[in-house]
Amino acid sequence: MNRYHRRDILKMGAAALLGSMLPFPALAAISNSSTSPRTLAFFNTHTAESVEECYFKQGAYQPDALARINYVLRDHRCDAITSIDPKLLDVLHAVKSRVGRDEPFHVISGYRTPKSNELLRRSSKGVARNSLHTVGKAVDIRVPGYCTKQLRHVCIKMQSGGVGYYPKSDFVHVDTGDIRTW
Repeated sequence: MNRYHRRDILKMGAAALLGSMLPFPALAAISNSSTSPRTLAFFNTHTAESVEECYFKQGAYQPDALARINYVLRDHRCDAITSIDPKLLDVLHAVKSRVGRDEPFHVISGYRTPKSNELLRRSSKGVARNSLHTVGKAVDIRVPGYCTKQLRHVCIKMQSGGVGYYPKSDFVHVDTGDIRTW
């Protein structure tokens, strides 16, 4: 019969407690903290600009690569740029891995200034007043040749933030806010 030492029992108890307190996405995020390189590609459907960047390597986010991604995901209405949340990029990297496609994400909307967001909100019922797009924590995407309904399912299953599905416009909203769906 195996005998456990007090220290072993305490370690197992602490691990069980921590595991029960963290939701699955948090556990996934912890395992995603590896030093493996992370590359993403985007095509902006409004400007026809594209970028493919290794935004994370050698255990660190790459400022120059992030700047190029920020530029392509800017508010095309007024050319305003903000820092896109690196956690959002990590979520998209995980989506890319699960989808198993090499095509760039087609971006319908990345960053939006509060003014642009308000203009869109007045003309469309699907735009939130305090949208996470206005702080660089949301993106509306599609993957060419991949069903957006299935893309939505992949994103929801990850439990990494908000996921909205817009079948008539053929895109999925992904953000790093609270876990919710619509």
